[in-house]
Amino acid sequence: MPQPVRPIVLSDVEAARERIAGTVLRTPLVRLDLGPAMPDVRLKLENLQPTNAYKIRGAANAVAMLSPAQRARGVWTISAGNAGQGVAYAARAAGIPCSVVAIETAPQTKLDRMRALGANIVPVSYQQAWQAAEAHAFDGMDGIFIHPFDDHDFIAGHGTMGLEILEDCPDVAAIVTAIGGGGLITGVASAVKALKPGVRVYGAEPESGAPYALSLKEGGPRRFPDWQASFVDGAGGQSVTQRMWDRMRPVVDGAITVTLDQTSEAMRLIAEKARVISEGAGALSVAAALTGEAGEGPIVCVVSGGNIDLKTFAELLTG
Repeated sequence: MPQPVRPIVLSDVEAARERIAGTVLRTPLVRLDLGPAMPDVRLKLENLQPTNAYKIRGAANAVAMLSPAQRARGVWTISAGNAGQGVAYAARAAGIPCSVVAIETAPQTKLDRMRALGANIVPVSYQQAWQAAEAHAFDGMDGIFIHPFDDHDFIAGHGTMGLEILEDCPDVAAIVTAIGGGGLITGVASAVKALKPGVRVYGAEPESGAPYALSLKEGGPRRFPDWQASFVDGAGGQSVTQRMWDRMRPVVDGAITVTLDQTSEAMRLIAEKARVISEGAGALSVAAALTGEAGEGPIVCVVSGGNIDLKTFAELLTG
């Protein structure tokens, strides 16, 4: 059974930072030069992590917290690709087996990288994966389950990004991250609010799956009725669970919904201006900042990952 939800406190994040220092990169924060009439946007380049996505922060912390007896059992997770890579990378470094219940429609590059890291892949539909994430269980899986977003140690690992943002941009006014399950924004917001409560933190969701925006509108966790699969495979979930609602609501200031066209345009802009490859979920934050809803800045946009098939990336950029 999952542990009771409790706040992510600063000491959790600081301890995680020490724990994962040898595994995780301190990623750079770079300005996105948009011109004087546009918001002041800085990019937190988590696509430069060893697995090309931020999930390695939480995965490394969660694996490091396992006891010797737990490590002997191995680990498993559920993933559209980035969490699976993060857990597989951390498990390989620790010398323990890893299995991933993987969404079968995930980009081939993500599936290939999980296998290359030694993970045993169990392909399932998106619906089956989401049901397993909500239930914290999947028939036939042995070992210790590391939840891809609803896990205290996983979230605390993501909070280390918040510490870096405040150190590199002390005058930050707003931070925008994608929302998939909610672990990324909970970790970043918890760390930032502990040190600078006045910094606004917004979640970005695609129009194809915006359950947190709907949940805020209706005052409680909701399932998104018109969910559709899209190239934004790392965010835009089917629902907000009660547990993640309880985690996000105290520390997140709002949600910004963007169209798929705005997202692909943000991917093109990031590539053109910063020469950075971003997957769909990684560009959501920039697309949201460009709506103006996050203010004039400085706005730190978390580029959460860059794991996208190059053919798909080229097609999206060229229309």
